[in-house]
Amino acid sequence: MTGQDTRHLPLEDLHQAAGARFGAFAGWSMPLTYPPGVMKEHLHTREHAGLFDISHMKLFEVDGPGAAALLNRACPLDAVTLDISQSKYTFFLNEAAGIIDDLIVTRLGQDRFMVVANAGNAIEDEKHLRALSANFDARVSPLDRVFLAIQGPDAWAALARAGIETGSLLFMHGIEPRQNWFMSRSGYTGEDGFEIGLPEKDARDLVAKLLEDERVQWIGLAARDSLRLEAGLCLHGQDLTPGIDPASAGLMWAIPKDVRASGAFIGADALRSILERGPSQRRVGLKPDGRQPVRAGATLVDAGGNPAGHVTSGGFGPSTGHPVAMGYVDTALAKAGTKLFADVRGTKIPIDVTSLPFTPHRYRKG
Repeated sequence: MTGQDTRHLPLEDLHQAAGARFGAFAGWSMPLTYPPGVMKEHLHTREHAGLFDISHMKLFEVDGPGAAALLNRACPLDAVTLDISQSKYTFFLNEAAGIIDDLIVTRLGQDRFMVVANAGNAIEDEKHLRALSANFDARVSPLDRVFLAIQGPDAWAALARAGIETGSLLFMHGIEPRQNWFMSRSGYTGEDGFEIGLPEKDARDLVAKLLEDERVQWIGLAARDSLRLEAGLCLHGQDLTPGIDPASAGLMWAIPKDVRASGAFIGADALRSILERGPSQRRVGLKPDGRQPVRAGATLVDAGGNPAGHVTSGGFGPSTGHPVAMGYVDTALAKAGTKLFADVRGTKIPIDVTSLPFTPHRYRKG
């Protein structure tokens, strides 16, 4: 994208005032880091509460008598079985069962749902959903909202101090606490936390209140990436792509068994075929020996030098104290403890297949 095409966050002035260093991501100018730096931002989120501006992501309201049927066609989902306020991680798939995008769908009413889509796919997602909606009695309405995430063990207390009560809201549930607000207990760090979509004026007021609390700090995109990688969470465009299916990605837990068996979602036949024969590759955790991170794109070989797979995400884990990575390996090599080698600029670095996540999830489920 050219600079003219770059999109800017509604709260960009607040990030500039906080000393953010900006960089391009998915067509947006995003705060990558703040003066404390990636390591301190990452650890502050794990220990206290990190505030993230995720307004590059997109919220869509889907409503109408055919809303559930539309979502069931677009996603491997049974939207009618969701309780009011229940959220579900799901996907848009193509006919080959490749992942066009991963999403969170929340049921807000009998015939009302909120869909949260990734920044890089928001335009295509909207086109995709609108095209499908022509066959259903349902409306797809993109919402103009600032979108904030507050993550970490002190997130609930910081929100309470700012006048936002979260007490009865459990992980993977969402509500509308005020007019034109949407709040879910979810996130992308492995920590307890919340995502809040709200009008810009309300967002400025909320940010000011939150940052009065010493437990809350702005956190940039770089630490968001290291946090999600330690938590074993996928980034679309790297760990998930239209060429990767949910079975290979180890995400079949997100698809109910009856939907796998008889759902009429796009890509259903292809996914059943993949499940029947078994995926040829699987997403795994990878722990390199030593201190040098192994980055996305590195190739993997087995002990005999034969191609074994590739790395899709990699970096240093500030909480684990060692490099962490994810990637895809041949199914026969996907067992934890398998020894492989990563090619980093011609140097073979020993790397172990390991289970995910690298850090335990600390969601509030009950």
